[in-house]
Amino acid sequence: MKRDIFDSDHEQYRDSIRSFIAKEVTPNSSAWDLDGIVPRDLFVKLGEMGALSFGVPEEYGGSGVDDFRYNVILNEEAARAGVSPALLGPILVTDICVPYIVGMGSEEQKHTWLPQLVSGEAIAAIAMTEPGTGSDLSGIKTKAVRDGDHYVVDGSKTFITNGINADVVITAVRTGEGRRDGLSLVLMERGMPGFERGRKLDKMGIHAQDTAELSFSAVRVPTSNLLGDEGTGFASLTKNLAQERLSLAAGAVASAAAALDWTISYVRERRAFGKTIGSQQNSRFQLAEMATEVDVAQAFVDRCITELNKGALTPVDAAKAKWWSTEMQGRVLDRCVQLHGGYGYMHEYPVARAWADGRATRIYGGTTEIMKDLIGRSMQLG
Repeated sequence: MKRDIFDSDHEQYRDSIRSFIAKEVTPNSSAWDLDGIVPRDLFVKLGEMGALSFGVPEEYGGSGVDDFRYNVILNEEAARAGVSPALLGPILVTDICVPYIVGMGSEEQKHTWLPQLVSGEAIAAIAMTEPGTGSDLSGIKTKAVRDGDHYVVDGSKTFITNGINADVVITAVRTGEGRRDGLSLVLMERGMPGFERGRKLDKMGIHAQDTAELSFSAVRVPTSNLLGDEGTGFASLTKNLAQERLSLAAGAVASAAAALDWTISYVRERRAFGKTIGSQQNSRFQLAEMATEVDVAQAFVDRCITELNKGALTPVDAAKAKWWSTEMQGRVLDRCVQLHGGYGYMHEYPVARAWADGRATRIYGGTTEIMKDLIGRSMQLG
């Protein structure tokens, strides 16, 4: 089905992103997988071409263009090229971290961090998950105790994307006893005494993306680093998670679409029992089902993108997009691997890497089960 949410400016930008990925990312992605991290100059190069500027007002160094479709294009082209892990860090900055600072930051915070994030000179992360607390944000235990004009922060976080590279980390902390109104957000900065990076986590997939443990031991954080008002952290996280989940949904659909394209090309050429795999009825039926699932999911995600741009996307609709698209991604990737046969299990084939990388999408950003619970609670079932 032909999509209609992009105009000529978007397609021109898509061409530039596609060229950038072909030149700067694809030739290096295998090495970055082995390194378990991308170089910081990748962010700088993206900054130079304006890819990190969307959603940021011009007075803070941004483009002044608040149009999530540009963000989606980077996500989609990374998936199409099979290099999503290498670009998840920049996508996290633009889609997830920047909106917090733009929407909640003080003028000092905006002027300090936004120009650096737009240029790629600084890298951001967001730290919610703890060793004993995943999707249940109200269970966060990392404490920030007020001491004059500072907070003293103690605790730990895990599974933090950009955890090694990050210069500033939007960190969920407990400033009060209330499970929800006791949560706040603070900006933890590289170099603060007591703020340590743990090991770079060894994941099943997404190898080029640095994911780390963070620890805070009596870190003195100026109260000026409080993001928004004290006690509003849970509400802010809930509000901003809608865009994060839509970003994950868009990436999931793009991943499934890319795997489907790779598989169609493969089964057209690969032969078994005297004819191409694609000409056999079982293959046609499976490919027809996958093509339909991808198109249906894409239509809903595109509608959500339109709603987000209008400021009307609800957390419930974002949750629907997230769980459905990521579960669909898992089904499609698994069937695409199967249609590749033994080659689908070989790391040299992009479908194998996409299969391993894609498994996490049903977990991070809120598990499928949490998404369903959020949707179910919205129905006021009693």
